[in-house]
Amino acid sequence: MTDARLPQAAWPEYMARAQAGDGEAYTRLLRALVPTVRAIVSRQIASRDLVEDTVQDVLLTLHRIRHTYDPTCPFMPWLVAIARARAIDALRRQGRQRRREVSADEEEDGLTAPPQADRQEAREELALYLNQLPDRQRRIVEHVHLQEMTLAQAARENNLTVPAVKSLLHRALNALRRSGANHD
Repeated sequence: MTDARLPQAAWPEYMARAQAGDGEAYTRLLRALVPTVRAIVSRQIASRDLVEDTVQDVLLTLHRIRHTYDPTCPFMPWLVAIARARAIDALRRQGRQRRREVSADEEEDGLTAPPQADRQEAREELALYLNQLPDRQRRIVEHVHLQEMTLAQAARENNLTVPAVKSLLHRALNALRRSGANHD
């Protein structure tokens, strides 16, 4: 059986094995995920080069946050949320890059745009989404995804168990997905 043929139903098991330190399972899983991640990203991004860069970004993100996956939950929604978020980030970076190029042209003409405007707008948008969450869920998302704490660190910081952190994180991400779908 080739890695790309690893059945989707086996992905949660392989991620759990990867979380437990099984390098071979992790390698097989990542190879199997690439076509699916590419398909998800390609729905949002037209540029072939940007798609491939984003696929790599998704794989790096999966590596960095693999500890957040709860093997008792469905794998695909978790993967799709990560892939879509990385695609959106890539499109935003591309848009900011284009705006910087326009700003550089404007600078030559004597016009300038404040460079922090984009960052402020992104912070405000993020705050808007996070403020929709209950306080405990918001804190967990901030700790795990923004401050890149491990689940154990976030649990200690919030006087919770790791399963409680996973549960709060899962509920928060589902709520954010629902609110994001309502804004599309």
